[in-house]
Amino acid sequence: MRIKIRNFWYRLQESFWFLPAVMAGAAILLSFVTIAIDKVFLYREGAQHWWIYSGGPDGARTVLSVIAGSMITVAGVVFSITIVVLSLASSQFGPRLIRNFMNVRANQMVLGTFVSTFIYGVLVLRTVNATVEARFVPGLSVTITVVMSLLSLGVLIYYIHNVSESIQAQNIIARVRRDLDKAVDRIFPEELGHEEDLTRNSINRDYDIPTVCDHEVCQVKADHSGYLQAVDNDALMRIAVEENLLIHLGYHPGNFITRGSVLVTVWPGDKVDETLSEKINTIFIVGPERTLEQDVEFAISQLVEIAVRALSPGINDPITAITCIDWLGASLCQLANRKMLSSHRLDEQSRLRVICKPFVFEKMVDAAFNMIRQNSHSIAAVSIHLLETIATVAAQTPKKEDRAALLRHAAMVFHGCKERLSADDDREDLEKSYEAAIEILNGEPVRITLNPESDSQQQK
Repeated sequence: MRIKIRNFWYRLQESFWFLPAVMAGAAILLSFVTIAIDKVFLYREGAQHWWIYSGGPDGARTVLSVIAGSMITVAGVVFSITIVVLSLASSQFGPRLIRNFMNVRANQMVLGTFVSTFIYGVLVLRTVNATVEARFVPGLSVTITVVMSLLSLGVLIYYIHNVSESIQAQNIIARVRRDLDKAVDRIFPEELGHEEDLTRNSINRDYDIPTVCDHEVCQVKADHSGYLQAVDNDALMRIAVEENLLIHLGYHPGNFITRGSVLVTVWPGDKVDETLSEKINTIFIVGPERTLEQDVEFAISQLVEIAVRALSPGINDPITAITCIDWLGASLCQLANRKMLSSHRLDEQSRLRVICKPFVFEKMVDAAFNMIRQNSHSIAAVSIHLLETIATVAAQTPKKEDRAALLRHAAMVFHGCKERLSADDDREDLEKSYEAAIEILNGEPVRITLNPESDSQQQK
């Protein structure tokens, strides 16, 4: 239940309407409060207060009408500008980057400010009465409307400044990187029971991985198609403990699930019925798109998408691609020093309950470098910077298997690019960068020849 609430809250934060709706509701509430204060405490025939509006009903109506009309007009302009920015971001940086504009609190606050000022002004306007018997001018409410209009003017100036900055590539990349940092901090480490400690012998061997036989296991099929956005880890462990089961997950967040595919494998299978199958399906949140809730690779893929689009012939912006590579390298350095979660999860009695499909560092490196490497073979500056970034990450990567993944990518970058560079100086710079990366990865310098006939003698 907690993961569902968190996923719902995450979607609310991403929506463009949530904050403006909250501000509009606050404006409605404020109008009732201030009008009541005007009626009960402030409005007296002949009373004067220097700090509130003291004109007649006709003047109050004019002021409120002008403010309300101007606010709704400006709100339409702001909305139009936002749509233009979203269209530009979609075409320039990719459709998946739209969410990074929609969930910017500043943009939501700007639209909410104009809408709430309009609503407040209209609600105050309806209470102005010019009849002799029931003459009423809400001086405090009119004054607050004027103050809100002045604040809205300042917000409009801020919005123009913020929009002009938000469409700059470096700011977009930095925003995506912040989302990636949050995802890394949230997911690594994340507990699902206790991780298996291979150094201890207290694990109950009755719950080791069983031999898979048709009569022992039951496969629970997925009820819906879509991307796996999140898994309710607590609920999954609770089901495994209560029903005395061993559950093997076939997917991790970010994978696409097809309806009817094997969602989980359960042992012993004779305990699985339709009710338990439905209960298991409900803990997997499936949707039409990937999210950052439990999917680190999605944040990485956003930076990669910006870099790949920058490398396309239509845009041809290698500087932006290099900036993305720098931030990807920084994220990989962070991940290299985080504890990757074990695939085995134990309950409080140290019994194996859940077998996950974990994230591994090698997959993160593949997600970060594969597409950029494939699209930059003929661009010397980008390929050289890839090798330099790999060397930087290698210097902060303590695990041997993680360094092996970096070594593999360094070799692919070098061998994929060397044949496509026509300038000898570019080939020499590429060679030096590759040697530096190999020296850090292997702990010893490696000499490379650029003669294609001697490839068999190069460092593998």
